[in-house]
Amino acid sequence: MMRGHIQNKRVEISDEEAKHFLKMAKVAHVATVDEEGFPYVIPLIYIFEEGKVYLHIGNIRDSHFWENIKKNPNVCIEVSEMGDLHPGKKYACQSALVYTSVVLFGKINRIEADEKKAWFFDCLLEKYGNPDWTFEREGYPILPKIELFEVQIDKITGKLNEGLMH
Repeated sequence: MMRGHIQNKRVEISDEEAKHFLKMAKVAHVATVDEEGFPYVIPLIYIFEEGKVYLHIGNIRDSHFWENIKKNPNVCIEVSEMGDLHPGKKYACQSALVYTSVVLFGKINRIEADEKKAWFFDCLLEKYGNPDWTFEREGYPILPKIELFEVQIDKITGKLNEGLMH
């Protein structure tokens, strides 16, 4: 089986390194499959905590993403960060991109508890927000309109390419 197998072992990182990168990165590209077998990929902000990936969608209950995961809970998530391009010495095709990437496979489950939704938004504000922000009121009154999901990770792989090795 090819799922979760890295061919180039030189760039492979450990599960722990992959999880550390997941904690820090900003955008997850989440792939689902529709009824006709077509893949659908959507970029989402996320939280990686407790060994799971947490994602949310807003008040869009008829979305392509939502319909897909109702019928098939299997997802693939890719998170990456691109660095510089190192030029090849002799030919352009020998150039190398510096990057880190993590791919994971798992099953997505809907979470309905408002306490977990509030925890998720607290984490989002900590990860993506500004500590100097202040709000007129506390709490999250839109929680009933939010769909929160957690992804149980079945397989995780990561790669780190530091550029030219020659």
